[in-house]
Amino acid sequence: MNPDPRSRSRVLLDGVNRAAARSYFHAVGYSSDDLRKPLIGIAVPYAQMSCNFHLPELAARVAEGIHAAGGTPFQFNTVSAHDGITMGTEGMKTSLISRDLITDSIELMTRAYYFDALVILCGCDKTIPAAGMALARLNIPGIALYGGTIMPGHWRGQDYAVGSIFEAIGAVAAGNMAEADLHEFEQVICPGPGACGGQYTANTMATVMEIIGLSPFGVNGVPAVDPRKAEVARNVGAMVLETLKRDIKPRDILTRAAFDNAIACVAMTGGSTNAVLHLLAMAREADIALTIDDFDPISARTPLMADLVPGGKYTAVEVDRAGGIPVIAKRLLDGGYVQGDTLTVTGNTYAQEAARAHEVAGQMVIRALDNPLKPTGGLVILKGNLAPDGAVVKMAGHERPYHRGPARIFDREEDAMDAVTQSKIQAGDTVVIRYEGPRGGPGMREMLGVTAAIVGKGLGESVALITDGRFSGATRGLMVGHVAPEAYVGGPIGLLQEGDMIVIDADRRALNVELSATELATRQRAWSAPPPRYTHGVMARYAALVSQANEGAVLKP
Repeated sequence: MNPDPRSRSRVLLDGVNRAAARSYFHAVGYSSDDLRKPLIGIAVPYAQMSCNFHLPELAARVAEGIHAAGGTPFQFNTVSAHDGITMGTEGMKTSLISRDLITDSIELMTRAYYFDALVILCGCDKTIPAAGMALARLNIPGIALYGGTIMPGHWRGQDYAVGSIFEAIGAVAAGNMAEADLHEFEQVICPGPGACGGQYTANTMATVMEIIGLSPFGVNGVPAVDPRKAEVARNVGAMVLETLKRDIKPRDILTRAAFDNAIACVAMTGGSTNAVLHLLAMAREADIALTIDDFDPISARTPLMADLVPGGKYTAVEVDRAGGIPVIAKRLLDGGYVQGDTLTVTGNTYAQEAARAHEVAGQMVIRALDNPLKPTGGLVILKGNLAPDGAVVKMAGHERPYHRGPARIFDREEDAMDAVTQSKIQAGDTVVIRYEGPRGGPGMREMLGVTAAIVGKGLGESVALITDGRFSGATRGLMVGHVAPEAYVGGPIGLLQEGDMIVIDADRRALNVELSATELATRQRAWSAPPPRYTHGVMARYAALVSQANEGAVLKP
């Protein structure tokens, strides 16, 4: 138990010498009594867009819970870059960069205002790992709360997850959909607030945050517009005072076993490849030894049991209707795929929390242990002469495990997108998009526009793509990302030439080009790095400090 739940805020607010500090709080309505209670920071990533539009209202409910439990809330905002809006533009390069900026802003505000504990709200993709990174870095009692999934879009009698809009763009380019229909579709695909509704990156990481223990079981799966979400937020506000009283710190929760559990849940649900990047970054902040090589063995022993978009049938809303993330947790525990003695933010163990799961009878979203979709999970790590330090591919649907085809080389995502939409990519090709890595981009753009266009053009079963950039969780098909080392630092992907024969063999965990070591060495000697795309500002700073994808693309001081 914490002997003094105000051990931090006393430094800022107690004593004669702190009268000036207190006066500024009084100016905005805090009473003297408020300033004698634990000061709880509420971090709210906000922008006027779908993923985070409702978070200020949710923060108000969190504040009510904090007040009711005897604490004093202090709300502050962070930036938020919307992946779907920026996709396919230079703006997408800000997305991953924002993860670290959000983490830094939460750290700075916490150090400035001496919060005794934190509640970190999150919505769009990078805000969720940023919450985990900040909690691990600061190591003060805190809870992460996901704002919730968007509802499915409804069009012409059928429900659609938002990733469908990107494939519809490819269908228009292929002449399989009219522009007028696309315009009609875009009006309804996002019916209100919430993050993208498949097991894309946001819902993957929201699942991770419960399984790893930083979010209470059962809170993240409640959709954004569900009336239950307000009560969830109030309960989390009250719960953080209990977490503070018990002095449960993030690094008590974030053990190596907890990270292994998190990897298993990504594999079991067919989650986003971005989880590899984000879990590596969170582990670094928690001082946990985790490498890219740790993912594949866990995925290989964990069956795919959740039938979720984009590889499967159901959206995140159906997970909630089936009983929520706790059902996923219990399935993993009952199968022996996770360790049940890890601590959660409630003070209970994983096993104790999972025991409370209530599975809805007859649900079809989360398969029974004896009826998995696949015997192995959705994450596969490839290595070879094109990716000596690793690459990531998601095998969560019916993706073919093998592809051999000539390289079609593009040094920018936009050039590849033009080639796809102008029918310059043919069946059997291997699209290579390079100089889009952590440093070369900078920022590892997601390639959902290109991958969805390939699927929309009817080439999803015959064309593969490799990149040193990233993919959206909505990407499907044989798409290999996070190739390391990246082209900009001299990685072999930067040595490829048009027509080189590339072989992707997921069963053998291999990514190779059919060139001799001698030929690659000759090309390496002739290679030189292109000039940086940004020479000042945050983009240039990021490029100078960021590590490679196999290390989590984290900033190194």
